[in-house]
Amino acid sequence: MRGGQSLAEALESLLAQWSEQTGIAVETWALPGTDVPSRVSGGVMETMREALSNVERHSRAKTVSVAVTTGPSGLRLTVSDDGQGLPDGRTGRGIARMRAAFAELGGSLSVKGVPGEGTTVSGVIPRRR
Repeated sequence: MRGGQSLAEALESLLAQWSEQTGIAVETWALPGTDVPSRVSGGVMETMREALSNVERHSRAKTVSVAVTTGPSGLRLTVSDDGQGLPDGRTGRGIARMRAAFAELGGSLSVKGVPGEGTTVSGVIPRRR
């Protein structure tokens, strides 16, 4: 990350700035305790910015919950909001960009919305052997 920042530090500052700008509360459940390759960090940051942008523009959420963890199998990202959910399962360009960012890193990403209950973005990037 820029200036030697870890992914956890970069995520913390992004989430704090975004919450302050939007007035939407952020609950951070977990951030990576270990360093991840810069390509992976870049993909995670790009995806997080897109997910937060979608929450701000579409969800009417009051709270967003974030977890980014690393383990022996790889990196896992979850962003959940308590907003209105995805209407009719429709997905737009932002979701396509998030999926592409994870696919480029060998991972996968899903977006599930429950009308009236919110949306969850979940992604996994397997550790390279």
